[in-house]
Amino acid sequence: MSTSYALLGVLGRQPSYGYDLKKDYDTLYGNERPLAFGQVYATLSRLLRDRKIATETTEQAAGPERKLYAITNLGRKDLEDWLVTPEKLHPNTQTVLLTKVVSAILLDKEPRLYLDAQRAAHIERMRGLTDARRKGDFAQSLRADYALFHLEADLRWIDITEARLETLIKEIRGE
Repeated sequence: MSTSYALLGVLGRQPSYGYDLKKDYDTLYGNERPLAFGQVYATLSRLLRDRKIATETTEQAAGPERKLYAITNLGRKDLEDWLVTPEKLHPNTQTVLLTKVVSAILLDKEPRLYLDAQRAAHIERMRGLTDARRKGDFAQSLRADYALFHLEADLRWIDITEARLETLIKEIRGE
C-alpha cells in the first residue's frame, strides 16, 4: 500500500498534525505494521514538495513546533485519480514460489518437500489470520480476509504444481 495515498486519505477527512496522522494510519491501515514516525515525516515532506498538502498553521507551545497539515486541491485530485485506477496484479509471491520449485529441481532436490513446507506455513498463517479476524475490529477483519484469500490462492497453486510436478521435472531436465 502507498503510504502517501493513505496519509492523503486521512487528510481528506480533516487537517491533522503529524503525530495524529501516524496514530490514525496505525489504527486505520497498519495495526500489523505500524508506520514509523520517520516515514510519516519523510512522506509529509514529499507531499509538501509536490504541493499535494500544505501547512495550515504552525504552533509551538512548550514542546517542538507542531504543523497542521491539510490536503490541497491537487492532492485531492491525485488521491481521487488513484482511487479509480485499478491495481496491477502482484505476481511477486508466485514468482518466488515457482523459483524455489524450479531451483529445487535444478539441484536434484525434492520439490515436494518445499511445497509441503510452504503449505504447512500457509495453513499456520491462515489459523492466525482467522483468529485475528474473529477478535479484531472490522478493518482488521477485512485485512485478514484479504490475506486469507491470497493464501488460499497460493494453496491452490501449490496443489496444481504438485499435481503437474512430473511434467515440470521432465521439461526442465529436457526429457
